[in-house]
Amino acid sequence: MTARLGRWSLARQVLVLQILVVGITVAGATLLGFLRTRELLGDEAARTSRAVAISVADAPTVLDALDDPDPSAALQPYAERVRAEAGLDFITIMSREGRRYTHPNPRQIGGRFLGSTAPALAGRTFTETYTGTLGPSVRAVTPVRDATGRVRALVSAGITVAKISAEVRGQIGSAVLTGLLGLAAGIAGAYLVGARLRRQTHGLGPAELSRMYEYHNAILHAVREGLLLVDRHGRLTLANDGARELLALPGDAEGRHVGDLGLSPSLAAMLGSGESRSDEIHLTGERVLVASAAVVRSGARSLGTVVTLRDHTELQALTGQLDAERGFAESLRSAAHEAANRLHTVVALVELGRADQAVEFATAELRAAQRLTDRVVGAIREPVLAALLLGKSAAAAERGVDLVISPDSELDDVALDARDLVTIVGNLIDNAIDAAVQGTVQGAVQGAVQGAPTARVRVHLRAEDGTFLIRVADSGPGIDPGVVRDVFRRGWSTKGDGRGLGLAMAGQAARRLGGGIEADATGQGAGGQGAVFTVRLPLPPPAAGPGPAAAGAPGGGSAREEVRP
Repeated sequence: MTARLGRWSLARQVLVLQILVVGITVAGATLLGFLRTRELLGDEAARTSRAVAISVADAPTVLDALDDPDPSAALQPYAERVRAEAGLDFITIMSREGRRYTHPNPRQIGGRFLGSTAPALAGRTFTETYTGTLGPSVRAVTPVRDATGRVRALVSAGITVAKISAEVRGQIGSAVLTGLLGLAAGIAGAYLVGARLRRQTHGLGPAELSRMYEYHNAILHAVREGLLLVDRHGRLTLANDGARELLALPGDAEGRHVGDLGLSPSLAAMLGSGESRSDEIHLTGERVLVASAAVVRSGARSLGTVVTLRDHTELQALTGQLDAERGFAESLRSAAHEAANRLHTVVALVELGRADQAVEFATAELRAAQRLTDRVVGAIREPVLAALLLGKSAAAAERGVDLVISPDSELDDVALDARDLVTIVGNLIDNAIDAAVQGTVQGAVQGAVQGAPTARVRVHLRAEDGTFLIRVADSGPGIDPGVVRDVFRRGWSTKGDGRGLGLAMAGQAARRLGGGIEADATGQGAGGQGAVFTVRLPLPPPAAGPGPAAAGAPGGGSAREEVRP
């Protein structure tokens, strides 16, 4: 039987239990009502008997009849009339010795009264249940006093227990009917509750629900990706361990509105939108997250949103590093293409018999390329940044931008994460190149008579006093002072297309390394205009003992000059 019950759905088990509880409750209430009704009827019979007995004892007719030679002649009709009007089974008037003067059965007149009389003879009215000539009855006995207060006779009035039981049985039908109606209402309510529970539990049994809860709990703790459930009012209802770690949620996050959790504005807007989204990139304090949202519906009603979060911080950093390597490869390709053009020029000059001009041309080109390489490698001894600068120099040259490494730039190998450095420097230079090109186009349109302005990007890298300083300036149109605070927010772009991510990632990487980034919109960029971005990163303390570069930077003489590609 237990195994059979275990296979029932939770809703069915609850329905059966509710019916049993309602049935037992109604049956118990009906039985208690029956017993209480019987008790109340007994009490009412005692009160009525007492009142009628006292009224008869106080009647002058009774006291006058006691002086007659045959008291029964006057008392019997009087007692029967009062008994019929009061609805009692008997009224017995008797002498002090208990000899009856009245009785519903005339043949019992003159006989001895069956019951207690001592309290009444002592002057006290009392009630009792006693078996007399009419069977068990609830009776009251009271004294009849004369003007002097002497007890002259006794009066007993009562109702038989059989009559009380008949009245109780008359009410059983209504009590049972009321109980059945209550039972039917209870069963109907239990069925409705069971039907609702069956819809909400999808007909699953307790064992299946328990197993689903265990699986659900295990999945929430085991999945590394973040999982959030947001209701249709924008309140967070569930967050797994992965989401709490990725978003640094407080312990009381569940139940609070997503706008009160300290999330980035873009992510908070996505969570509270109640819309389906797919693979959106959002930046938190130190992470790059890919978020997707799916609306959960029950029919046409929205229940909320399920949001998944994936950490793409490392992947984004690797992508940035790959972009840098790709850029370097593109610069090599461009250099090879350009070298081929120059080689054809040299060959053509030789074929034309102008060997001296060919040598001079080749030497000048070689000297310029070598000077750039020597300058970058000599001043920037951080290999990753050196390679990045060489690649960006070639990319800038292809776009007609003059990328300048400031003469006081000097950097040894720093103990900072290379991927974050690539993210910061690469994105700042890319943004500066775009801004410089944009400034050139705008300047050419506005001042075509004077000729197109020079697009320039200046890069300054230096480590001193325990701080790594990165400064990138451009000759672009600059930044509106009113939006300086927004430049490191996802979606801001110098091109104004709302897709900006590079500056936001640069700011995030700077914060991840414990530093800060700021933008200057005062028009002090390269060429006296444009914007300046400055990053300051704290360097870890140097290892014990003098470093190889403590005495001076090899290859970086005292005379400095700006180096261009």
